[in-house]
Amino acid sequence: MSAVWTPAAMPTALVADLRSDQAGETGAVWIYRGVLAVSRDPGLRAFAQRHLATERRHLGLIEACLPTAEHSRLLLLWRAAGWLTGALPALAGPRAVYGTVAAVESFVDQHYQAQVDHLTGLPAWAPLRELLDGCRRDEVNHRDEAAALAGPPSLLMRAWCRLVGAGSAVAVAVCRHV
Repeated sequence: MSAVWTPAAMPTALVADLRSDQAGETGAVWIYRGVLAVSRDPGLRAFAQRHLATERRHLGLIEACLPTAEHSRLLLLWRAAGWLTGALPALAGPRAVYGTVAAVESFVDQHYQAQVDHLTGLPAWAPLRELLDGCRRDEVNHRDEAAALAGPPSLLMRAWCRLVGAGSAVAVAVCRHV
């Protein structure tokens, strides 16, 4: 893949998109690491381990497409933010984690879909579009599974999920540049 997408041939906006994807997938890996560090619930741990494997795969795919010089310089921040986004709800229990994952993945679905839409009709970027859409479909499955397990959200959970969604949007805006 990286041979097709050389730094000189990759538009600046696409580099920024992939940098935001790298940061997001890094954060996702660390969300599940945070859950696993805190939770002792066997069902939640199994959920986190399955999803962690998928997010690690996504991170590898994205990093293979993004020139190393273009990687986010704030990966330590994205790791810490991801870990806290997983660990804090894990302290409150499985439903809080599932609700958080559903909120994050709802944002990620829209984020990836916008990139897929942008690449539609550009044959040179069809392999990348398919890769991103595959990641998006995995995230949608994560969202749907988590939402089914979360049950109806409390008022506090809705507020937390809005905060998580807003934080995700800010992170994308920042990492597109850094």
